[in-house]
Amino acid sequence: MNGQRTSGFSLVEVTLALGVAAFCLIAVFGLMPIGVQTNRNTISQTAATSIIASVLADLRTAARATASATPSALYNINIPARDGSNTTPQTRYFDSTGQFTMSSIANSRYQLNVTFPANPASGTSKVTYGYLKVTWPAAATSANASGSVQMFAFFDRN
Repeated sequence: MNGQRTSGFSLVEVTLALGVAAFCLIAVFGLMPIGVQTNRNTISQTAATSIIASVLADLRTAARATASATPSALYNINIPARDGSNTTPQTRYFDSTGQFTMSSIANSRYQLNVTFPANPASGTSKVTYGYLKVTWPAAATSANASGSVQMFAFFDRN
């Protein structure tokens, strides 16, 4: 040994570096479930918004057809006549691909409720009001749902 000293990290420095790295990794891994849940909620909200947009387009197409009670072409939702005689809520179920059924089945993920409130000016008005609400999971009640998207719309019945 010619008086040269080899340099390197001491065991204490390595231990401290590993401790800091472990603390940072624990913090990152702690945020993972929150990120996954946020991603899942975003996907569900986007799908529910797409369902409402599709149903709304279908209802608007059927609303212009006649002034009497009319079922929509794609989703078979009965739009009441101008007299507001049919205000019964109607329910449809959708799976994760957007396919709908009239009743809940094993792979139903979203529940759509469509309500047409009675129009106070039913004899003179050519407008029908509609309230659309999508909740998920499909089997849950509206109060116990994980999430929901809702829209209030009106349909010109000229």
